[in-house]
Amino acid sequence: MNTELTHPLVANDGMDNDTFDQFAEQLERYVEERLIPAEGDLIENDRVPPEIVDEMRDMGLFGISVPEEYGGAGLNMTQYARVVNIMSRAAPAFRSIFSINVGMFASALKNGATEAQRAEWYPKLVEGKIACFGLTEPGSGSDSAAMQTTATPDPDGNGWILNGTKRYITNAPHADVALIMARTEKEAQPKNAHVSAFLVPMDTPGVSTGSPDKKMGQAGSHISDIMLDDVKVPGDALLGEETGRGFRFAMQSLDNGRISVGAAATGYARRALDSAIRYANERKAFGEPIARFQLIQAMLADSEMEIYAAECMMRDVTARADRGENILVKAAAFKVFASEMCGRVVDRVVQVYGGAGYLAEYDAERFYRDARIYRIYEGTTQILQLQIAKHMLREWEAANG
Repeated sequence: MNTELTHPLVANDGMDNDTFDQFAEQLERYVEERLIPAEGDLIENDRVPPEIVDEMRDMGLFGISVPEEYGGAGLNMTQYARVVNIMSRAAPAFRSIFSINVGMFASALKNGATEAQRAEWYPKLVEGKIACFGLTEPGSGSDSAAMQTTATPDPDGNGWILNGTKRYITNAPHADVALIMARTEKEAQPKNAHVSAFLVPMDTPGVSTGSPDKKMGQAGSHISDIMLDDVKVPGDALLGEETGRGFRFAMQSLDNGRISVGAAATGYARRALDSAIRYANERKAFGEPIARFQLIQAMLADSEMEIYAAECMMRDVTARADRGENILVKAAAFKVFASEMCGRVVDRVVQVYGGAGYLAEYDAERFYRDARIYRIYEGTTQILQLQIAKHMLREWEAANG
């Protein structure tokens, strides 16, 4: 997999800090007073309550990363990650419903779209249209050479005809638009130039989705296949109106997605640890709260240290992004550490709960199941380890060649 990218080195000041801090405080209250109490409804019905989706639209969450000139909040990366981190204290589906909009899709528009494409799609994101990101297939994920979805020139016009299947696509069952990666060349090309990206409205004839997949966790967050059967799109559906750059756009936007997952994993770990602290003070054994037992304290302390480390990584990588630095390696490192850390924290939380941690009536069991996917999507730990190591070795060779 080729991941050598050129990132736009543009600083981003974002929203006025005082204004953003006020928004963040309001969002924290919304999460604690509205979203967390609504988790039972979400889990029971396996969907984000529609009235909450409307509230999130009214709050502008679907367009937080869209530039102000297109109606969005224009948050920089530091602010964006903080919003994701705050939202992720609640059930993951609350973040998931808008995460593709403000993460990978908006980033792809920023990095690769024409001005006309931005003018068309940014406002739609702001108003709350839901996006999805079609890269993974039944036989390929990070291996773009194995991609089977094709885009061939439409013989009846200047457009394209798409055929193929995408798999495990978040928000696909209720998305309004998809960014679809497809082969525009039969043979693999250097730097993945055989892959292009297309903006495809989900109501386009020939587009269909499978039934939502049953998952281990993350109730209310839906994934499914997207089937493309002779889907005709116009020429201006090609992102950037230039072939051969789709994989580059996808990988650039994955930096944003990996920061989002890292911030989410860090926020969810904090929620889980708070739950464990509360339980340890309420649960008594041998006549005293188990919070007084030193081995329980060790698990709580280890979790606090790891969460703090992830929070520091989040502040560092987002500050670098806002300064315009290339963050490919740093974003991958943050995502790996935060997602693996979250897995360790929720495992300890189950242990603190003891037998109750294995029962569905307690939160610990749900935390454990929900957190597992963080180590898989937006690049598995193993793929990102390879990516990080490859860049380390490339830098060493450049310095010592």
